Amino acid sequence: MFNSHGTAYAAGTTIPSRFVLWFNGNGIPERYWIPPETRPEYQLTPCLSPLAPFRDDIHVLSGLDNPAARMPGPGNDHHRSMSGLVTGTSFTGRGAGGPSIDQLIAARIGGSTRFRSLQIGVCQESRGESIHRNMSWAGYERALPPELIPHNLFDRIFQTKQPDWRQRKQSVLDAVRDDFADLKRSLGKNDVQRVEDHFASIRDLEKAILALPPEYSKAEEPELGGDVKDYPRIAKLQSDLLVHALASGQTHVATYMLTKCQSLVRLPWLGYTTLRHHDYTHTSADSPRGQRILRDICRWHAEEFAYLIAKLKSIPEGDGTLLDHCCLAYIHEHAEANAHKNNGLVAILAGHKRLSKGVHTKTTGTMGELYLTLASGVLGADLEKFPTANRKLEGLVSPARA
Repeated sequence: MFNSHGTAYAAGTTIPSRFVLWFNGNGIPERYWIPPETRPEYQLTPCLSPLAPFRDDIHVLSGLDNPAARMPGPGNDHHRSMSGLVTGTSFTGRGAGGPSIDQLIAARIGGSTRFRSLQIGVCQESRGESIHRNMSWAGYERALPPELIPHNLFDRIFQTKQPDWRQRKQSVLDAVRDDFADLKRSLGKNDVQRVEDHFASIRDLEKAILALPPEYSKAEEPELGGDVKDYPRIAKLQSDLLVHALASGQTHVATYMLTKCQSLVRLPWLGYTTLRHHDYTHTSADSPRGQRILRDICRWHAEEFAYLIAKLKSIPEGDGTLLDHCCLAYIHEHAEANAHKNNGLVAILAGHKRLSKGVHTKTTGTMGELYLTLASGVLGADLEKFPTANRKLEGLVSPARA
């Protein structure tokens, strides 16, 4: 794959590590999400079943703690849990109390890229408060909002300044066709094919975004009854755009917010429109039917995470794939959703060749200790401290790759 200067990464070349912090709101139904077994012999639960093709690429974690969520202060359990989850600090009443882990990592591995970090979102839902809408924080109460609109994210990544999408006469690729014709003369057959495939994927993205209904090109306050946009469709476009940004070296760090903290999204693609997601977590949530509804919702979340893994794994890079050089961390603000449980949290790690994978581990560490371990042991970010972290967790870094 080509780096940010257009140079192909050859086998044996030192390739930069990337980090993606991936989030969806409202927690999980533990009985359908957490595998009862540990070690490599664990069985994928119904919520995790979409990840079956990638079980050797993931490490499932349970038992993580978020002690900052239990510090006294303003807000409800969602406010406090979200601030503690991404920054290790207490909710201030207006936002997070410090920088989020993605920004601390970006300060160490993102400086040479066009974007030190990217913030990407999917579900608009209700606007909510700042702590609901944002997972990336530059510092005390300094939110970095996610880009929710595929049109805008495409324009940002590919530096287009054309008119409104509905009025566009040209593809973004038209501006570089002559340059590519010249470049082809100096490339081998395989590299020419890779560049042509890259261009084709960009054009496919353009067409897919153009095919979206007009109202998808802007962020608006949803109607009181809830937002019923086709978010699986948008999620895949946003994932495709993220992969392009990572593969082309435009960023090494990103956050991806599928749904917001205390998510209020409706889910017509699952057949659940009577209530919003957060309402389902508190309406007969412990009944068999309520648990099955939450199971299906969380399985959709895992489907979108699996889509991103598949995309990253499909792109050759050096002597492996883009996934081999990306560390993905999938997190939630709560464990059991109805109880607003902020200990016993779960996470899924995926990708990077330095990760220990193919296992489920029950741990007693904190979210901060997880981040500290990933930053130093996997990403080479040399992060020395993080709030709520007193040690590094064992068993996450592959002994062969340490």
